[in-house]
Amino acid sequence: MRDILPDLEQWEREKKSIALATVIETWGSSPRRAGAKMAITPEGGISGSVSGGCVEGAVFEEGAQVLKKNHPKLIHYGVADDTALEVGLACGGTIDIFVKPLDDAHFRALRNVIAEEKAAANLTVVRAPDSLLGKEMLILDDGQTLFGDFGDLDSAALALADEVIASGGTRRAQLAEGVEVFAEAILPPPTLIAVGGVHIAIALMELAKTMGYRTVVVDPRTAFGNRERFPHVDRLIQKWPQEAFQEIPLARSAAVAMLTHDPKLDDPALMLALPSKAFYVGALGSKSTQAKRRQRLLDEGLTEEQMNRLHGPIGININAGTPEEIALSIMAEVVRARNNAQK
Repeated sequence: MRDILPDLEQWEREKKSIALATVIETWGSSPRRAGAKMAITPEGGISGSVSGGCVEGAVFEEGAQVLKKNHPKLIHYGVADDTALEVGLACGGTIDIFVKPLDDAHFRALRNVIAEEKAAANLTVVRAPDSLLGKEMLILDDGQTLFGDFGDLDSAALALADEVIASGGTRRAQLAEGVEVFAEAILPPPTLIAVGGVHIAIALMELAKTMGYRTVVVDPRTAFGNRERFPHVDRLIQKWPQEAFQEIPLARSAAVAMLTHDPKLDDPALMLALPSKAFYVGALGSKSTQAKRRQRLLDEGLTEEQMNRLHGPIGININAGTPEEIALSIMAEVVRARNNAQK
């Protein structure tokens, strides 16, 4: 949704009718994941994509009809269909797309969740009797419903929302006989927190920025954690981890990399990061360093399960030698962990 948000806001200000198409399931070689969106206006406006170019023309036509009839529609395209070559899906794979008129009140609630960087789940009824088809619920990670209701199915919707937020991905599920919903997590942008303003951290923060991550460096040592070394990071916190982590939410969208080789900094940070919801926690150091660190933290009260979350030695093994190569190996491992968590 974030990629098409500026266009949606502009079209809303212009009071245009908008249809929103969402990929709800794919099979085979379809190029876009579930959750990909395309917005459509009758005047010919298009924002986003649902297939990387294969079926956009056909979906635009369907969107125009959805707006004209003011009725949502579930569309299926696949190589087995007579329409497959006609719409351009000749490369293989199948795709289900749900198209509905954009609800202004729902959009405003969703926009606020994104702007305030809250975690939530958005649920849309994609198959049901007409009285329920296309209805939406927006549910925060604390269980609060910000928009909509499914009547007697609310409790099932809340349970599904909790599962989807925990996974950080999407899910197509049946809430009751004849009632199918598409649920997707709305999470804050991912954040990469580097503990230690060392040389590796400089390259790592640059890579993280390129990948769309918020960047944070924590280091109380002003010789390392200063703006001269990190002019472009989003936040530079010149405090010990115990204090710094009071200011940084270690949410499901956070990754933490310990880079100092100094137990005075790394260990307190790990004591807080490993029991947290952060999707990734890694620490620099050899296998022998990791073994000693593991025993220290177990002695301090962490559990085996919590320690097993630690990626150490940090990074994917690419035989890295330079700080830039080590940063690349760490960023690759962070991205892999995030993608795996969203499956």
